[in-house]
Amino acid sequence: MRLLCLLSACAVLLLSACSPRETPVQRGLREQTLIRGIGHELASLDPHLATQASDYNVLSALFEGLVAEDPQDLHPVPGVAESWDVSADGLIYTFHLRADARWSNGDPLTSDDFVASFRRALSPQLAAENAPMLYLLRGAEDFHKGRDTDFSHVGATALDARTLRLTLAHPAPYFLAQLNHTIWFPVHLPTIQRHGSATDRANPWARPGKIVSNGAFALLEWKLGQRIVATKSPIYWDAARVRLHAIHFLPLDVDTEERAFRAGQMHITEALPPAKVETYRNETPSRLRVDPLLGTYFYRLNLSNPALHDARVRLALALALDRSAIVEKILHGGQLPAPAFTPPGVAGYTPPSGFTHQPDEARRLLAEAGFPGGTGLPKLELLFNSSETHRTIAEAVQEMWRRELGVEVQLTNMDNTSVLAARRTGSFQILRSVWTSDYVDPQSFLGIWTSDSGNNYTGWSDDAYDDLIRQAGATADNARRFTLLAQAEARLLAAAPMIPVYHYTHVFAIHPSVRGWSPTLLDHHPYKHVWLEN
Repeated sequence: MRLLCLLSACAVLLLSACSPRETPVQRGLREQTLIRGIGHELASLDPHLATQASDYNVLSALFEGLVAEDPQDLHPVPGVAESWDVSADGLIYTFHLRADARWSNGDPLTSDDFVASFRRALSPQLAAENAPMLYLLRGAEDFHKGRDTDFSHVGATALDARTLRLTLAHPAPYFLAQLNHTIWFPVHLPTIQRHGSATDRANPWARPGKIVSNGAFALLEWKLGQRIVATKSPIYWDAARVRLHAIHFLPLDVDTEERAFRAGQMHITEALPPAKVETYRNETPSRLRVDPLLGTYFYRLNLSNPALHDARVRLALALALDRSAIVEKILHGGQLPAPAFTPPGVAGYTPPSGFTHQPDEARRLLAEAGFPGGTGLPKLELLFNSSETHRTIAEAVQEMWRRELGVEVQLTNMDNTSVLAARRTGSFQILRSVWTSDYVDPQSFLGIWTSDSGNNYTGWSDDAYDDLIRQAGATADNARRFTLLAQAEARLLAAAPMIPVYHYTHVFAIHPSVRGWSPTLLDHHPYKHVWLEN
């Protein structure tokens, strides 16, 4: 009998040793821990300094604004505010905050917190790139530009602890949707001030062990270059709805992501290498997703560079690109050539006709600018963040400009943090860039090119463009508004401070166990509606 027991125990041990080891994806399914790629390493977890889609992918787990998003179509639903009223003229929004809204340290979240957060975001000293989005508030532009130092003149008033009144400078049909941008998120000022000045961009408050947030998840860990871990917040007002226990965000390049996905180390990739798309389509179609996405891949041109100062040179570069070849021969994911900056059909808007492949006209313009066949034009530098996809596209663009125009281009790649620093300081000539819409409206695309936009970075400035964008923003009638925006975009394309390349789709891999991950135009996925299931 004893021998039989020993043999049985040995058999169990042998079977255990031969069993495949549990993968992170399997363990995540058992523990309700979602593992997703985010592409780049984040520059900051300060919501008022966020500028990238990858920032939002993490910050939307940690913070919540006045409104939240429906998981299917992203229409505004109650968030910190359980309800709101709108005046008949569309100018005054009165938000009624939840009694059980709390910060992650247990403090009640009040309307004063929102007012203080908006003041911080608009402080000129913080230099928040997205602060102009708050110009929708009456008096916000004057405060941000230092023309009025009295914040009481800004249309943000705490009527009491749970009632917040926001007064707009003009009616804005997209206002509620815009409130899901991180620049509108509340921050916990006492925590920020405990670690330094509230307007110091280098303040280290947004780190593990320091940060206080108000979202469905709280920050547990951030190991640079490895992972960010957020765990379910037990005091979030809607915690009963949240099924995930944790989210692991992995900052990996697209090729490493794809290998990690195949190895069972993540549930969702941020992207897929273009060379792998057909393989997934043919061999594992259930794990391939191609979702709509409002975004444009483009190149910023630095107009302070003498070689790019002449608009004819910039137009020549734009017209020499064969965008169809790029999307058809390199990308394979249903992307569209981008003749204009705004994708077609955004909320019913039709952009003006823009750049097509016109090499003869490109050569004529370059010669007219004094550089026939590229002669006399200094070698240009194209900077991109390290990625095989960006490199492949850059090499194709480099060859098109050499073949069609005789223009020589040096390709330079850096890590994403260095590229962001170069963008901020203007230390580039041509810069690989992306813009994904913050809300479903062409204003989100065209507003970044105004003279005072913190997202322009090109040095281009046009008073007539600014005026058209300002008029459109103050126009409630969509037909009239879209006419003004189209006139503005036509001026943008004629000046060519940027070169649109293609309009995005979101091509990524997803494990079949992920539930609640609906295709959305902004690639937003409210995590409290996401779970894992066999």
